[in-house]
Amino acid sequence: MTDLLTIAERRTDVLDKIKAAAKRAGRDDLPALIAVSKVQPDARVKAMLESGQRIYGENRVQEAQSRWGETFAAHRKDLTLHLIGPLQTNKSDDAVALFDVIETVDREKLVKHLLKSADKIGRLPRLYVQVNTGEEPQKAGVLPADLPAFLARMKSEYDLTPEGLMCIPPVGQAASPHFWFLGNLARDHGIAKLSMGMSGDYEVATEMGATSVRVGSAMFGARDYD
Repeated sequence: MTDLLTIAERRTDVLDKIKAAAKRAGRDDLPALIAVSKVQPDARVKAMLESGQRIYGENRVQEAQSRWGETFAAHRKDLTLHLIGPLQTNKSDDAVALFDVIETVDREKLVKHLLKSADKIGRLPRLYVQVNTGEEPQKAGVLPADLPAFLARMKSEYDLTPEGLMCIPPVGQAASPHFWFLGNLARDHGIAKLSMGMSGDYEVATEMGATSVRVGSAMFGARDYD
């Protein structure tokens, strides 16, 4: 795949690779393809919309508001938006109002703020718990050892069961053990959805049961800051 490919061609290439990976794994279903549009220029996002892509992931609330609340607001009703970056509690109102899915729930304080925002706004996005499978001190996410108590408290105190689990494997490590681990955690706790896999490992994630993959540069091309 080269930079000469169009956005639509890159997207088709990714979808074809997802289908091939699912076939290798004996899967009858396919993971949802989330186009990660963070810091991508408007022209690329426009081309992605024109290719038919309807699920997008954003890392920052403010950037997402500008993109989907202003520049491409006319498309918003036809899209599903995922927040895949860390969420500060002071942004919970904005996040609840904008996103359909918040994948980075990782602490009780955030759960409380999301519920308060939901009461105020009249909607609660679907929630995923981010798991820090590599136990990296600089990374957000619930530590695996703390996950059972966190999920139990979500249920007992707030009557919430997350739709899925999400992870970001450590840079420089093989992704497959982390995907396997996350899948086992989900099965142990009766959680159906798995958000895992990015541009460098979405095929592996597909083979290992991801229900959604988050793909940015493999579809949009390299980001300007890269």
